[in-house]
Amino acid sequence: MTGRDEYYNRAKQEGYRARSAYKLKQLDREAGLFGPGNTVVDLGAAPGGWLQVASEAVGETGTVVGVDFQRIRDIDAANVETIRGDMTDEETKSELRERIGEEGADVVISDMAPNMTGEYSVDHARSVHLARQAFEVALDLLPAGGDFVAKVFDGRDLEELRSDVEAEFEYVRSIRPDASRDSSSELYLVGKHRVTAPVREGDELDVVVDDVGSEGDGVVKIDGYALFVPETETGDSVRVRVTDVKSNFGFAEVVDGDEA
Repeated sequence: MTGRDEYYNRAKQEGYRARSAYKLKQLDREAGLFGPGNTVVDLGAAPGGWLQVASEAVGETGTVVGVDFQRIRDIDAANVETIRGDMTDEETKSELRERIGEEGADVVISDMAPNMTGEYSVDHARSVHLARQAFEVALDLLPAGGDFVAKVFDGRDLEELRSDVEAEFEYVRSIRPDASRDSSSELYLVGKHRVTAPVREGDELDVVVDDVGSEGDGVVKIDGYALFVPETETGDSVRVRVTDVKSNFGFAEVVDGDEA
């Protein structure tokens, strides 16, 4: 039995609308995408296989919203909603924001692929374009700590896209699910833990230490974002260099006077 037959038959037997359901299941296992009560946005959601998987993963207290040009047949799950429209259209994005609420989404996922031309360079470029569109929507919907997944075909434009995603998340993984066809060049970029900090690694700032944390490090607040600075105390005025940025806090070191 070929890999294609295996996952196709499993999808039929287990009630999933597409074999791609098993790709999302593996992405979730490897990257820890979903949790009970999460809000998930699925871009390019038709025919609905990923909606089914996400619905099961977030449970009754979660919400899954699918968006697609095409009509998505109703899914027998109370936690799934769908929007028919262009994800890049402002009217569609406005409706999407209304559906998910002010707190935003926990995860934005996209399994979109271009209409294939058979010319690899063209198909690759189009897949990157779709992934970038999904990425831009994700940045509009994800608060600090949120996750992002998008399919893309491997090729020369991938590194630039990956670099852009890396700039917005704590880290990025490339995953090739077992359920992908052997001949396919598809992979999934997974951005973990959106960073919305007002600083970036390498920034140098003149700051005043506001407090001392439980581990004894000085704490500097920048627009509500906490930077931990070792070997400083409350009231110290220092110049620091940001060394590490997480979704909700970061670390910095004091820059010696002869370095400044």
